[in-house]
Amino acid sequence: MNDINKKQRILVVDDSSENIDILVSLFKDDYLVAAARDGAKALKMAEKNPPDLILLDIIMPGMDGYEVCRRLKENEATRNIPVMFITALNEAMDEVQAFGAGAVDFISKPFQPIVVKARVNTQLNLKRKSDMLEALAAIDGLTNIYNRRKFDETIDHEWRRAARHRSSLSLMMLDIDHFKLFNDHYGHARGDECLRRIAEALKNTLQRAGDFIGRYGGEEFAVILTDQDPDAALLLAEGLRGAVAALGIPHERSETEPRVTVSIGVATIREPSPATSMGEFIDAADGMLFTSKRNGRNQVNGALI
Repeated sequence: MNDINKKQRILVVDDSSENIDILVSLFKDDYLVAAARDGAKALKMAEKNPPDLILLDIIMPGMDGYEVCRRLKENEATRNIPVMFITALNEAMDEVQAFGAGAVDFISKPFQPIVVKARVNTQLNLKRKSDMLEALAAIDGLTNIYNRRKFDETIDHEWRRAARHRSSLSLMMLDIDHFKLFNDHYGHARGDECLRRIAEALKNTLQRAGDFIGRYGGEEFAVILTDQDPDAALLLAEGLRGAVAALGIPHERSETEPRVTVSIGVATIREPSPATSMGEFIDAADGMLFTSKRNGRNQVNGALI
């Protein structure tokens, strides 16, 4: 979840260096401020590292502010970024068009700095609260990692991103071996504690900030890795398997080991294409998980598709 103490980020988009300097000077003490001189650069910056708020001019060469705003709202990675227009235009229809493009506010130049600052602060406070609510809705209440809803959103987003950038994507499906027998023998309270400890071990084993770990359902977990070599994905899966085994959680009823273990299936695609659907990709990881179970559990199997 988002750190409430983390400085929020503003992107200023204006073709005038003077206007950029004024706005950067106004907000640099309280926020992290970046700037772009044209719409194309602004779109790239916003997608690569989405800011919390965009202050956008309308009249710019090449691509005007209305078009920039429309494109931001059409892109899944940037659609939730609030956009405030700060422009020399001051007709009612200009304001109507701005809100129609998806803006949250419209300020005409020349502006009063104290008013702009107050309105920016309001939008950023709203954005912080919205982000916190969204983060809470994405967390599994038992294990404190991401839930199935967040997995569905993330796999769709990463699949599209990998196809767009022609990059690789890996998916791991992990299942706790003989977990029903564990619950039946030790009780559901111990079962819940087992799930929490395994979730923490899996999360702590992942090294990269962009790696995704979520509870897929019941005793099953999912890991999404971007830009990962197939061999590296298998090596990490083995590390996850080992991290769970190292917990040493007793499992007297297990038909595999006298401790809790996991089976893992891995699917890696070098570059998503129309020849393979996202559903087939998920099925491939599930298929490898089934292979791990069929071959004796407590192991990793993978496929390159």
